[in-house]
Amino acid sequence: MKNQSKRKIAIITGGSSGLGYAIAEKFVANEIYTILIGRNEKNLKNASENLGALSSYIVFDVTSLQDIPQLVTKVITSYGCIDILVNNAGINLKKDFVDVTDDEFQHIILTNLTAVFSLSREVSKYMLSNQKGTIINISSMASQYGIPKVMAYTASKSGIEGMTRAMAVELSPFGIRINCIAPGFIATDMSAKALNNDPERKNKVLSRTPMGKLGAPADVGDLAYFLASDQAKFITGTVIPVDGGNSIGF
Repeated sequence: MKNQSKRKIAIITGGSSGLGYAIAEKFVANEIYTILIGRNEKNLKNASENLGALSSYIVFDVTSLQDIPQLVTKVITSYGCIDILVNNAGINLKKDFVDVTDDEFQHIILTNLTAVFSLSREVSKYMLSNQKGTIINISSMASQYGIPKVMAYTASKSGIEGMTRAMAVELSPFGIRINCIAPGFIATDMSAKALNNDPERKNKVLSRTPMGKLGAPADVGDLAYFLASDQAKFITGTVIPVDGGNSIGF
């Protein structure tokens, strides 16, 4: 499907579930053709079918850094352009700091940070030739304050926020905007499993969230769509929490 019309083309890594899927839903609802990138073909196929005619998918592991240039070329050849990149794919590891191995740390960094760097670099090369585009990175509350047992994840998300600002300074003069969303505690299947099995942690989350509840995935989708739209044409280099006030709660 070449981009014959003026319809924008977006790619979302980790787009088959959770926040990535919520962003895809919002994009598709607003006539943005959305390509889901992920490792699990069954999940991708189901998600794309649910999203309908304005969605497709590519099975790809973002840690295959050497294949990322080929992936970007494939998207541009098949779909005509890339207007929006959402770097959402990420993994976590809950483990005491002193027990995290070097290999475990490096694997989280590779998936959550290095892959974002590589994919953003390759997409930016295309966007620079077009003098337009927008990149949205996904961070976390783990970069806003200290959370125990997620050392590697915290390091990766802190890196994402720094990279967002550096990318924005370098690329914004050429019409490419880069912003970052830092979700708080959002009601997804993953968070439900974690919090429902740990009532003490859930109470702590809610007690320091001024709004007193978990967010909905659509809250993140709404902000992603705004940042990707022309309504945000003078916004770049920001890190915006979607957290019900959790990052400033006491």
